[in-house]
Amino acid sequence: MYRELGLESQSDNHQVLEKLTTELEQLSTRADGELLIYHGEDRWRLHIIRGKLLYATDEIHPVRRLQRALKQHCPRWNWSTQSYHFSNDKFWQCHLLDQGIQQKQLSLIQAKLVIRSVLLECLFELSSYPDLKSDWKPSQKPIETLCQGAALSSWGMQAVFSQAKRMQQKEQAAGLVLINPSLAPILKQGVHLPKTQVFDKYLNGKFTLWDIALHLEKSVAEVTCCLLPLIDQKILEFQEIPDLTITTLKQPVETKHPPSEVRSTKNFEKQPLIACIDDSPVLAHSLKKILVPAGYQMLSIQEPMRGFAKLIEHKPDLILLDLLLPNADGYSICKFLRESSAFEKTPIIILTAKNTPIDRVRAKLVGATEFLSKPPQPQDLLQKVRQYIVQ
Repeated sequence: MYRELGLESQSDNHQVLEKLTTELEQLSTRADGELLIYHGEDRWRLHIIRGKLLYATDEIHPVRRLQRALKQHCPRWNWSTQSYHFSNDKFWQCHLLDQGIQQKQLSLIQAKLVIRSVLLECLFELSSYPDLKSDWKPSQKPIETLCQGAALSSWGMQAVFSQAKRMQQKEQAAGLVLINPSLAPILKQGVHLPKTQVFDKYLNGKFTLWDIALHLEKSVAEVTCCLLPLIDQKILEFQEIPDLTITTLKQPVETKHPPSEVRSTKNFEKQPLIACIDDSPVLAHSLKKILVPAGYQMLSIQEPMRGFAKLIEHKPDLILLDLLLPNADGYSICKFLRESSAFEKTPIIILTAKNTPIDRVRAKLVGATEFLSKPPQPQDLLQKVRQYIVQ
């Protein structure tokens, strides 16, 4: 039987995510199955395995959604679906992730990040509908898949829900709640923008707002805000576009050079690498001026969700983590890192201006190694770094 998740007015849409959170908490004690969420003819599926979220999908752009997540978190994986028969397989996304894990092209933490990104998009879109219905369907046969080790726990789902809420609040504050990011912007016929316009090549009806945000490494809210003048001038429209086909799920090997601040490990094997997760380029520059002369390499990550792939690729010896991050909570990031085998023993030093006893205790509870006031004094920073990195 369907259960109403709907609300009476559009202004109460922020409560949709609260109700979905409660719904999933109630399922945490159940066995395998799927939570189906409906809005008219549109349908989303949240696959649950042993109380954890295995995968989320929709019927609008399931392939596009997966492609974006794979490009974001495993850009070097030359993936193809030709070696597996995906027709009529509702778990084809999980089996594709399994292939990557079996071929050692994809780690469990990368699979988890892919699942998080897909869930985030689905939740963000669901939060804009005031009249949702849900139905629980238990699975008659246990789901056996390698990527179940990357399934999101109750805490992991809560972290993604919190991120979706923050995204929704930014969209509402900018007055963007009526623009669905799965739509594709297109300039009206005969309209041409200056060649210097960064969005020009994306306004042809072939890219959704999600796609454009990924290409430009911006949030959906930032992209949409930049397009508002064109919308106000009535020279830009939005249209629905079809999903990609399974056979187009191919990606060439991408040759990426390491960031400029990360030198070749072959030539500088004795220089430890320190990752700084902070959205302030000013702080990153200041830290670099302290750490590099002291014999360390530095990797700067301004957007944590997009930067996890860099962390996995470079495996830093120590992580400096800010608590206040865009679309993320530093405590949640720290706990997420600690729950992954790749970073469970990596020293994590919290950097924040909120230096209170409560903040220190909370940082310890999520696995932080140390706590430094922001901005840190050079002597204090180097003392802490040298305490955990022996050169």
